[in-house]
Amino acid sequence: MTSVTSLTDLVHQRLANALTATLPEADADPLLRRSDRADFQANGILALAKKAKANPRELATQVVANVTTGDVIKDIEVSGPGFLNVTITDRAITETLAARYADDTDRLGVPLAPHPGTTVIDYAQPNVAKEMHVGHLRSAVIGDAVVQLLEFTGESVIRRHHIGDWGTQFGMLIQYLDEHPGELDHADADVTGEEAMSNLDRLYKAARKLFDSDEEFKTRARRRVVDLQAGDPQTIAAWQKFVDESKIYFFSVFEKLDMEIRDADIVGESGYNDMLDETCRLLEESGVAEISDGALCVFFDDIKGPDGNRVPLIVRKSDGGYGYAATDLSAIRDRVFNLKATSLLYVVDVRQSLHFKMVFETARRAGWLNDDVTAYQLAFGTILGKDGKPFKTREGVSVKLEDLLDEAVQRATTVVRDKAEKVGLTEQEIVDNGRYVGIGAVKYADLSTSAVRDYKFDLDQMVSLNGDTSVYLQYAYARIQSILRKAGEFHPQAHPELELAPAERSLGLHLDQFSEVVTEAAKEYAPHKLTAYLYQLASTLTTFYDQCHVLSPDNAPEVVENRLFLVDLTARTLQRGMALLGIRTPEKL
Repeated sequence: MTSVTSLTDLVHQRLANALTATLPEADADPLLRRSDRADFQANGILALAKKAKANPRELATQVVANVTTGDVIKDIEVSGPGFLNVTITDRAITETLAARYADDTDRLGVPLAPHPGTTVIDYAQPNVAKEMHVGHLRSAVIGDAVVQLLEFTGESVIRRHHIGDWGTQFGMLIQYLDEHPGELDHADADVTGEEAMSNLDRLYKAARKLFDSDEEFKTRARRRVVDLQAGDPQTIAAWQKFVDESKIYFFSVFEKLDMEIRDADIVGESGYNDMLDETCRLLEESGVAEISDGALCVFFDDIKGPDGNRVPLIVRKSDGGYGYAATDLSAIRDRVFNLKATSLLYVVDVRQSLHFKMVFETARRAGWLNDDVTAYQLAFGTILGKDGKPFKTREGVSVKLEDLLDEAVQRATTVVRDKAEKVGLTEQEIVDNGRYVGIGAVKYADLSTSAVRDYKFDLDQMVSLNGDTSVYLQYAYARIQSILRKAGEFHPQAHPELELAPAERSLGLHLDQFSEVVTEAAKEYAPHKLTAYLYQLASTLTTFYDQCHVLSPDNAPEVVENRLFLVDLTARTLQRGMALLGIRTPEKL
């Protein structure tokens, strides 16, 4: 793999050297940023001048005198009270982009993180025997994008899907199945996810109806809970049927979302059952937890209820049952001591923030989290309808995730079909592109919003060719492929000797920022920073098209080749960036 030094880093190093030459004892950080006034602006001299008790403009002038120009920096001038405006050479832009273009590893010269660790990321956590709804979308989509970003930057990532596969409701389901055997059997071994959920839903409704109306059945169901918790083989076997049936459904939904979910990564609540008793014992013996009204609790001085009393984290209930906290704390022990995680990441609804704050603090007090291991909740907001209220059906119930995805694909297919004849798409390409555009639209709308914020779900806007949508980016990619197909005898090739037009420079400078943006998005668990970059890239490409015709017969051959090189690198950057978001890029659209 070839790591390419970005233009930002090249300029930064030259300015840092000049600062050190001017003030050897000073912190040599030029505080470089992109600027509308020049290619870059350095703001660090103001702070340095204050420390050195020097005039900032005079100090800036001295720094400029120590800057080496020519290969990278074309021009540098003092602006305002002591800013440095830096313009770089066209050759430096083209040569840096050519190095990225030459990287045959599909990384575009993006370096690996210097000190990668091991991150266990907890995301996509549906519940056994229950249908997935719109509320399950964000954890899955955000989590998957963060996984891609972290792995791309060299982090070792362990995925965990903490499914809800344990609880008192299974007593009712298992008892009903015992009294109505065959309810989960299939005539055809190759059962679909839809059929699996239909069976589960039918059985759940029948069991619930009987549980609510028949006291004797209710008693038998509660006894079955005791059998389940005691590990009775027959009861465990029946429970496993519900888990297996649910997985058929889960996998079908995640496949529709174009996400890879591996069975080995599914470790539900039940996976930590054997650790619960020891977790409670360790907390009690260490004094981290205490018995209060018969329950094992952890208290926090800064967390109080409306009555002013401290709100506890209940690890074990007064009846001896274990709360969610016991499972989550056991999972932390497993992930830190067995999986050797250096980072724990939870992609969980913002409404669970208090719970995880208490869990993390408890784990720190117990010594399970320390300075070598970070735990972070990547909290996400709510999906709203067009009316700004939580997204529901007209009947006021949560929207089924499969229904939402199917409608997105249907809308997108209509948009694709409208242009199919002009583009020359086959029926299979229309179907495939409809799926890529529809699922991409749903993912992009979610990821383009900062995770913690709520956002409005508007399918009409999501599949629009205009504005900040995935379709706009996919269309930009497909348009480049069309240009490359029409190029004939011309091939993409960098020509560093050429002077660049303003639109070429803008596109080139933005392309070079891909490395920095990906690194930042991974480090901050912020896919929305990558979506913002890609949208700006597509917008910059549109301006480039308006001002720089790629295949114009009036262009010299080397100009055509250089512009083909620029658009091809843009296509590769769009494709790589979209792939990190879990979104596909059709060749024709």
